[in-house]
Amino acid sequence: MERQIYLENKAWQEGLALMMEKLAGRCIPKNESVDVRSSLHRVTGAIIRAERSSPHFAASAMDGYAIRAQETHGLSEREPRWLELGVQAIQVDTGDPIPEGMDAVVMLEDVLELGERGILLQAPVVPWNNVRPVGEDIVEGEVLLPIHHRIRPQDQGALLAAGVLEVEVRCKPKVGILPTGDEIRPPEALLQVGDIVDSNSTVLASLVEEWGGSATIWPITPDQPKQLEEAILKMAASQDILVIIAGSSQGRDDYTSQMIEKHGTLFLHGVAIKPGKPVALGEVQGKPTVGIPGYPVSSFLTAHLFLEPWVRTLQGLSKGLPNTLEAVISKKVFSSLGSEEFVRVKVGKVGERWVAAPLSRGAGVTMSLVRADGMLRVPRLQEGFHEGETVPVELLRPVSELEETLVCIGSHDLTLDVLSSHMKARGGHGGIASAHVGSLAGILSLRKKEAHFAGIHLLDPDTGEYNHSYLQRFLPERDIALMNLVYRTQGLLVPKGNPLNIKTLVDLARSGIRFINRQGGSGTRVLLDYLLQKQDLGKEQILGYDREEFTHLGIAVAVASGSADVGLGIQSAAEALGLDFIFIGEERYDLAIPREYLEEPRMKAMISVIQSKAFQEDVLALGGYDVRETGMFYA
Repeated sequence: MERQIYLENKAWQEGLALMMEKLAGRCIPKNESVDVRSSLHRVTGAIIRAERSSPHFAASAMDGYAIRAQETHGLSEREPRWLELGVQAIQVDTGDPIPEGMDAVVMLEDVLELGERGILLQAPVVPWNNVRPVGEDIVEGEVLLPIHHRIRPQDQGALLAAGVLEVEVRCKPKVGILPTGDEIRPPEALLQVGDIVDSNSTVLASLVEEWGGSATIWPITPDQPKQLEEAILKMAASQDILVIIAGSSQGRDDYTSQMIEKHGTLFLHGVAIKPGKPVALGEVQGKPTVGIPGYPVSSFLTAHLFLEPWVRTLQGLSKGLPNTLEAVISKKVFSSLGSEEFVRVKVGKVGERWVAAPLSRGAGVTMSLVRADGMLRVPRLQEGFHEGETVPVELLRPVSELEETLVCIGSHDLTLDVLSSHMKARGGHGGIASAHVGSLAGILSLRKKEAHFAGIHLLDPDTGEYNHSYLQRFLPERDIALMNLVYRTQGLLVPKGNPLNIKTLVDLARSGIRFINRQGGSGTRVLLDYLLQKQDLGKEQILGYDREEFTHLGIAVAVASGSADVGLGIQSAAEALGLDFIFIGEERYDLAIPREYLEEPRMKAMISVIQSKAFQEDVLALGGYDVRETGMFYA
């Protein structure tokens, strides 16, 4: 086949259009017949017509008596009339067939009197009163469902009522998913250094099922050309669409593009998106083939861009437009020219405005997808968005859920996740969307009205007090309520057994000790600077002072993984990762809440959870916390 490679970083829309054009006419939706009772969410492959009318007989719509309407002509309160039971009036229940010769039903409550003579009526009845005629709901031959309609539960009911027992639907596109790589291991494997768990296969298979396809995950195949070739050809023999995970870049063991080219046509290798640039698009034995990058976020994103359209096309469906809303971006987003970037964001409604807070942008940060409420697209010829700019966000969650979400921007603490979980467990609330940017940035977000509350723990070096002076300094014109969430212990996080025998902050200045710091503006950073000043230690004496992390767990992971020897953080983070903890002091962690939000139902629900015994018990179980003032408001 003719080789067509485009390495000039085309826009992803051009790449998809090229692939669709090259395979037009070769990938046509196919039909199969299935039992209506097993057809939920299947896509109709033809117009579906009624096999019979419903109801197929004249039926009583009420409990009462079937009569001949003409025999009530002329009745009135002055001239009531008796109708003989069994002859002129026959008792019927709702849904009963109308007896032959009768053409109306009188409801029980309209009968003036019931006696041996029959029923006494005092008002005339019109023909077919309270009678469901043949075909009132469905008429034989009527179109029930159009082609390319996704069958719902109510559709199944209508089909069965109309005598349709089997329905012609689109065949589920069969998608073969091939995980590749010498370092890839199944989820149940005992991992060694350098091993990577194959989570992408499950994610992609579930997406395919969600889109209406049928996915088959092939065994993990190492980076050996012969084995890759055998697996790809085997997939091509039985599947409608091929997905090859990883091996799509330009590394020494990246063979995906070569295999596509050898056994089919490589239409394009590399598109102008971030993350996901090294995607490969082609065909093998006439089957659409997508080489998907191995990083989890890249895999997820490129599947939506290039795999979903094919799964839908083979069902006769278009991809449809994403559900979007306009939101204010909470901080500046930088992006390099030349690639369309997809930024994951948290979304919440603060006052009358939707606010979007950017999350971590790494291609391997799986949790950014879990936490994300939406995607923000930065056009390829734009360098980003300014803070406060209104931007379109493609939603990953329903708007109804986001409307119930409280937005927290500020300092990170593990109890916020516990709090959000408790709120959701109570039902009817969207929990908390938290962005970890530090205490000072949280206070500034309140000033810009971009958050419902901020988590803060800012020590005033002059007074030794927490938080009040900062609120007075930065938010003098806003009425802020300050509520305690927890008291927590701060200290030095070191590996189990403390191999370097670190005991105090003074040890941070020892030669070769690698420190990891919290970001500027965080309460932990303020505390560290205060303590260093008291010890007469200079920042330049500490190796790693300028290396920053945005969460306490990030600090703990750096120490646990060996990339740092010590970090300053909270005790619960140390306990979560099995680290040793050297106590330095206790601090107060508060929630700053503008009083205008205190009466909102979702805020009342949050405060109720904070003050509950169940929440406080879960907080204490984390270790390193004290709840003696939890839920209390300060004057």
